[in-house]
Amino acid sequence: MGMPSSLSFLIDNAIQFQDGAALLKELAAQIAADNISLAGGTLTLSAPHPIIKQRTFLWRADAGEVIEALGLAGPADPDPAELARNWLTGIGTHVQVDFTGGSTDGAILGWAARRPFSPAESALLREVARFAATPLALLATRSTLAVLLTAYLGKRSAARVLAGRSRRERGETIRAVLLYADLRGFTELSEASEPKDVIAALDAWFDRIAGAVHAFDGEVLKFIGDGVLAVFPIGTRNAAASCDAALRAVVAARAGMDHLNRSRSAKGLQPLSFGTALHLGEMLWGNIGTADRLDFTAIGSAVNLVSRLEGLCRPLGHKVLLSGAFEAETTRPLVPLGDHKLRGIAMPCPVFALPE
Repeated sequence: MGMPSSLSFLIDNAIQFQDGAALLKELAAQIAADNISLAGGTLTLSAPHPIIKQRTFLWRADAGEVIEALGLAGPADPDPAELARNWLTGIGTHVQVDFTGGSTDGAILGWAARRPFSPAESALLREVARFAATPLALLATRSTLAVLLTAYLGKRSAARVLAGRSRRERGETIRAVLLYADLRGFTELSEASEPKDVIAALDAWFDRIAGAVHAFDGEVLKFIGDGVLAVFPIGTRNAAASCDAALRAVVAARAGMDHLNRSRSAKGLQPLSFGTALHLGEMLWGNIGTADRLDFTAIGSAVNLVSRLEGLCRPLGHKVLLSGAFEAETTRPLVPLGDHKLRGIAMPCPVFALPE
């Protein structure tokens, strides 16, 4: 049929691409095969993410590589087509920006050249945008699924579900450092505050603890009321490194809470405090629930122990407690507090604290 290379690519191969950057780069190569000389290109996709509004992939012909720019959601959302046009103007003298499928609700494709596009070239680029509607809609759907699963399950759990772990099954046993942290005085805070203020306090608390966990390559498995269960898996790094990462996360979270409490005190709000426990052990990680309503979670004696250990923070007068299993692997010096009986745990647990 003598169809242009770019349109043939969009019909036959584009649907296989899992990544916007790779698709944009290959599409630019196919347009070049149609004898259109490009200086650069952009692809903008919407991103249903808690803080990201859209993802824009930027390709430069001279570098041959694609970089990604994130558009954050905010009160004054800029026009993504205008943003693409502004970037393209910086690398080429002539720019064409089209909405895929002809709809302003779709993705946006933009191209820059160092000479004017001929009428035939402009028409082909518009056809490219029209033919790209279906593969880009599928790409956006895949991206949406990945983003939403990551937002609700966490990075590692989402990856397992996307890989096909979507049925009730035994799961897998993993070895990890477990972190359990619990906000102090939450019941009293809830009784004495407006619901919106309670939610704001919880969000601020979770920002500090989860942000610290993620900064040191841990993962939050659960928000449990005002508590957090997180893991630092042992595998790509050894046990000592995972212990060190968890301790660094605790220090970072405490620093973040200190800063938050200074801000709260300046507003006449009561400070927030929390207790933390760290343990090292095995847990079962996978789908648990009914046949058609699942929760990707972790269970096992290690999970029970770390939550019970955190309950000793207040009685023992420490903000951070560590188990004997954790102490056996960490290289950090710890202070022994003796063996303690934990509710529901058969054997007494050696308990340690951080040095003052």
